Amino acid sequence: MEEAKDILVLQASYTNPVHAEAICHVLNGYAQDPMGGGHPLSAEVLLHLPEELAKRPHAFSVLAFVNGEPAGLVNCFEGFSTFACRPLVNIHDVAVMPEFRGLGLSQKMLQKVEDIARQRGCCKITLEVLEGNAVAQGSYAKFGFAAGMFDPAHGHMQFWIKPL
Repeated sequence: MEEAKDILVLQASYTNPVHAEAICHVLNGYAQDPMGGGHPLSAEVLLHLPEELAKRPHAFSVLAFVNGEPAGLVNCFEGFSTFACRPLVNIHDVAVMPEFRGLGLSQKMLQKVEDIARQRGCCKITLEVLEGNAVAQGSYAKFGFAAGMFDPAHGHMQFWIKPL
C-alpha cells in the first residue's frame, strides 16, 4: 500500500525564509528541466529573487509542499484588462519537481491561484505554454484553460518576446 502524502498548498510569503528557499529550489529545478530552458539559474538570481518579488506588490506565488518538502510552485503577476476594466492574473511559472509529479499538485496550485484571483476581483487568468509541452497543456486544459482567441477567423493569440 502506498504511503499517504501530506500535501500543503499555500500562498507564499516572500519574507518567510522557508518559503523563499522553496521558491528558489523549485524554480531552479524548473530552469534545469528542458521545458524551463535546461540551465540552472545563476547564483545572483537565486540570492535576490525572493526580495525582488517582495518589492512588487502585484506579484504572488503559490507553493506546494509534500511531506514538508518543496514540491511545486506557481509565480503570478497581476495585470489589467482594459477591455474588462478589471485586474487579471498572469501565471508566469508553473513547476512541479519530478519526484512529486502525478500527485495532482498543478491542479491544486492552479485552484489556489484561481481563489486568489477571485478574491482580487480578477476577470481572467492567463498563461503561456510551449507548443511541445503536451503534459502542461493537458493539465491546463483539464483546469479549464484554452488557447486565447477573440474571433476564430483571426486565429489564436501568440506570445512574442523581445529580449532587452
